[in-house]
Amino acid sequence: MDLEERINLVMRNAAEVVTQDELREILATVGKPKAYIGFEPSGFMHIGHIVCAEKIKDLQKAGFEVTVLLADWHAHINDKLGGNLENIKIAGAYMRDSFLALGVEPEKTRFVFAEELVDSKDYWKKVILVAKNSTLSRIKRTLTIMGRQEDESESDTSKLIYPCMQVADIFELDVDVAYGGMDQRKAHMLARELREKLGRKKFVAVHTPLLSGLQSTGRMDIADAKMSKSNPDSCIFLHDTPEEIKRKMKKAYCPQKVVEGNPVLEIARYIIFPKFGKLEIVRDEKFGGNLTLNTPEELERIFAEDRLHPADLKTAVAGALVEILESVREYYAKHSENLERLKEIKVSKLR
Repeated sequence: MDLEERINLVMRNAAEVVTQDELREILATVGKPKAYIGFEPSGFMHIGHIVCAEKIKDLQKAGFEVTVLLADWHAHINDKLGGNLENIKIAGAYMRDSFLALGVEPEKTRFVFAEELVDSKDYWKKVILVAKNSTLSRIKRTLTIMGRQEDESESDTSKLIYPCMQVADIFELDVDVAYGGMDQRKAHMLARELREKLGRKKFVAVHTPLLSGLQSTGRMDIADAKMSKSNPDSCIFLHDTPEEIKRKMKKAYCPQKVVEGNPVLEIARYIIFPKFGKLEIVRDEKFGGNLTLNTPEELERIFAEDRLHPADLKTAVAGALVEILESVREYYAKHSENLERLKEIKVSKLR
């Protein structure tokens, strides 16, 4: 695979690459580049994680060694699953299962719990160096990576440690690419700002889009609009049955002719077209007959022109998701232990 093909793989479906020139340099000069993505084990995984799984595979095809950090200590600080570390570890084991169910190959992927990093004195030295070289206001502005507001650190000072740990993760894992959703941008930019000051090597930040919640009513703050497992009807879980997928999709926000902020069109663009290369619309002849759409741009154009009814779009997208998730349901049927253990956890929110 030549250099341009590798660059295109990394950039495919990315909302942002900071920077493309640095990515080109790394791919041209580093023999075995390393990438990572971190997740808080905090509950059930949803279809937004398909975007992450596909980007992990893209990075691996481009020659990267990929680490998936199961950030159990970070989830503890962020009060996920009641802040109970044992519950969080169950969620981490389930998350590993889920990425394998999505086709991430275990022999190509290093799954690491944050607990393995925090045992190191050198790791905490990095955390302290990040804190010493950052202002309080700069760290507070970064709290949105946790889904938190700046003033939430007033009642729980541990929240201020979280951004310092996330930057330290990047340096500790010695990565060439830090990957995450757009909601992780502030932490990555802080790490890039501190890189030279702390004598760390150059790394690239890759960000993929966040899927809007199914009941999102258009664009708003990125943390508020994204698909969230804390509201089961705003997202489609990987383990949802075909009936649940169709029910949730039927209720999704999808106003006639509206493209911007339409979660159904986003699912088609970022999940269905990359997977199948097309979207099949099945409808009665009196409503225009069947359609085969080959690009997300074509779909969005005919939807904006009112040549496709929202109900027909929802039916097609739901059907495609049922097909995509069939292998995931089959995997869970054979490896159900961690999913079932997670279902048994009783907290106020699986967030």
